[in-house]
Amino acid sequence: MAAEKGSRSGRCANDLMVGLATLNSERLVLRPLAESDAEAMHHFFSDEDAMRYWSSGPHKTLDETRAYVRTNATDPKYLTWAITEDGEEALGWVCLIPGREGVAEIGYNLRRSQWRKGYVRESVTAVIDHGFKALGLRRISADTDPDNLGSNALLENLGFQREGYLREEWTTHLGVRDSIIWGLLKREWDAR
Repeated sequence: MAAEKGSRSGRCANDLMVGLATLNSERLVLRPLAESDAEAMHHFFSDEDAMRYWSSGPHKTLDETRAYVRTNATDPKYLTWAITEDGEEALGWVCLIPGREGVAEIGYNLRRSQWRKGYVRESVTAVIDHGFKALGLRRISADTDPDNLGSNALLENLGFQREGYLREEWTTHLGVRDSIIWGLLKREWDAR
């Protein structure tokens, strides 16, 4: 999804990225992703199980991961936070992709050794809260593979509504895949 406009306040995605805030949750520090995070992120991007439902297959080389991380760290259409325990080593990331004014898509990943600790829920919650309160978003969406049970359960638990099922939407390393579209509105998040 390309960044057409920024938040309700009229700021463009590039303006939002320049001031990307460090977010703190109970156990985590979410800081802006840096190009230097590539080696740490390679733990995720080279892992076949972790990449099962990603839009591309596992990375074969660190250079492939470096290019991917560089894009997410520097391209203004991606607002990407590194998930860390202490502000240092990146364990994964949460990304907002601004679209139309007041709307963004969320995506996330986490190295497999950190699964089942609640880190994704904690970091995604912090970014959603920041998106609605600080960035002026009115809607956040997500796009998941129907077989990604963990991600689908997380989104539903966070209050996202299943809004659509797109048949044969993606061609990935797994072949042609369907997609579930999830949506969360600011007013629904505020009412929780």
